[in-house]
Amino acid sequence: MNRRALGLLLELALPVAVLVGYGVWASRAQSFYFPPLDEIGRYFNELWLFDRVGSDLVPSLVRMGAGYLASVVVGVSLGLLLGMSRVLRTAAEPVVEFLRALPAPALIPFSLLLFGSGDSSKIFVIVLGAVWPILLNSIDGVRGVDAQQLDMARAYRIPLAARVTRIILPAAAPRIFAGMRTSLAIAIILMVVSEMVASSDGLGYFVLEQQRSFAIPEMWTGIILLGVLGYVLNWLFLRLERRVLAWHFGLKGLAGPAAPRKQSGRAARRSARASSPSAPSSDGEV
Repeated sequence: MNRRALGLLLELALPVAVLVGYGVWASRAQSFYFPPLDEIGRYFNELWLFDRVGSDLVPSLVRMGAGYLASVVVGVSLGLLLGMSRVLRTAAEPVVEFLRALPAPALIPFSLLLFGSGDSSKIFVIVLGAVWPILLNSIDGVRGVDAQQLDMARAYRIPLAARVTRIILPAAAPRIFAGMRTSLAIAIILMVVSEMVASSDGLGYFVLEQQRSFAIPEMWTGIILLGVLGYVLNWLFLRLERRVLAWHFGLKGLAGPAAPRKQSGRAARRSARASSPSAPSSDGEV
């Protein structure tokens, strides 16, 4: 069995064990709040394959995608600007720390007053919460760029745009991607929270409405779908990160060992003689 198949089995072992354990326990417990697994699966098939995909899942994905992309653009842009300028960073630090300490769900009433109950208020809440890991990691990544490289670039009169795209961004990219991965989970959470207030569609609205009507199996289908959505989005993000930062993972030795090249017969004999000090060489050296 190769390493990839073994890793896949290890990754699936715990979820399968949890599902089997829950199924056995729920079938015996007969609890109203924890319905049997087959009942949840039946409702999941009826609701999400594909009755409510267009009415609830797609609007949630659109809001989360718009808020997350806006967070990436704002966070990386401001992070580059503040990381490259100590004056701007010092001046903006009190404001950044004040806004970062505000819980994004606490600003939902303000967003409703500002944008109404449409998609704009929900995107605004997602941006308010998801932008900070990207911004702070971008600042740290820019500040961690090798100063000698920047001094050499200035000495050779390399334009600022080239310095940003060829030196600063590649060096800060690992930290930026770390912040983006954290913000992805935050965006999913805030998507659900924002849809639970003054909303008429979305996954958060669906879960809350099913809970209010005591439709417990349907509520669990929404919760399970959110977990699956988070797992799939994280998996896709990791694939993108591996592709974009292939040089970084190769430098850290995380891309897997390279296969040794097969030596020719003459090179193999030379290596054998070099590894054996007592064997005389052909040119007289000992």
